[in-house]
Amino acid sequence: MNDSPAQTVPAGIDDILDQTRADRQAVDRLIVDRLASDVVLVNQISQHIINGGGKRMRPLVHLLCARAAGYAGRDHIKLAAIIEFIHTSTLLHDDVVDESSRRRGQVTANRMWGNAASVLVGDFLYSRSFQLMVELERMRIMHILADTTNTIAEGEVLQLMQMGNPDLGVKDYYQVISDKTACLFAASARLGGVLGELDETDCDRLADYGLYLGQAFQIADDVLDYRADGDQLGKNTGDDLAEGKVTLPLILALQQAAAGEQALIREIVEAGGSDRFGEVRDIMLRTGALDEAMRQAGSLAEKARRALSVLPDSDAKTALEYLAVYAVQRGF
Repeated sequence: MNDSPAQTVPAGIDDILDQTRADRQAVDRLIVDRLASDVVLVNQISQHIINGGGKRMRPLVHLLCARAAGYAGRDHIKLAAIIEFIHTSTLLHDDVVDESSRRRGQVTANRMWGNAASVLVGDFLYSRSFQLMVELERMRIMHILADTTNTIAEGEVLQLMQMGNPDLGVKDYYQVISDKTACLFAASARLGGVLGELDETDCDRLADYGLYLGQAFQIADDVLDYRADGDQLGKNTGDDLAEGKVTLPLILALQQAAAGEQALIREIVEAGGSDRFGEVRDIMLRTGALDEAMRQAGSLAEKARRALSVLPDSDAKTALEYLAVYAVQRGF
């Protein structure tokens, strides 16, 4: 007879946010406290980004993994804030590199205050995150986060190198999204296991969960860039194509398109701009590229769920399983 308590299955993302409300509010308070600066512009830009909406998925993954691993202390609050600072700093830098004008439905910081200010405040958030890390006085945590921030930077450079390259292959695409996006999800999950004092093998499995979740999350984002409308997406539809960013849907369309359609896509990618966005999206629909990309995202989400088998049953584990579903269903 199984006497373990039944787990509550979330009906949606709002249930998970309610479940983690106390921890998330503590993270928010710490973020507000540690954003304070004597430099007015730092405060303005930091508040603009931090308060700009979003589910804060990476800190959420960390909070849930720590609880699912049996951690009962408070260091997960500080680590969640560190993770959010690192992520936010990458957003500031991303928007400058991509020349973006909208993020999460609002005007980007670089459009409001200029590129130089955005880059420098991004640097401030990076340095603030490392100040918080030092306070934890745990060398293993610092190693994980230092390696992660370095990998993110490499991913950014790798993506920049591949801009406007229609010959980018699936393997290289996965390398970009693993380094640029999924590695912070992986670190967020691994650090939950570290706090819960799981053994190295189990921490590796949690990192696998984060990696697969992050990959699925990014692929779904890349599909939404062609399938959603701008208000739903929170940024301008077709931004990826306009920037010459080759993502999985585009790679798959090139593989399946007729010769004339391939030539058209290559020309558009190399030239940049979104004037012919509709033509490219039509080719994706005809070739089934968007559906295939989502099939791959769904497969990754399932691998993420299976990686959680190392955890005992709990509401936190059930919430993590739901996040894998949410990653590929949001906005569709």
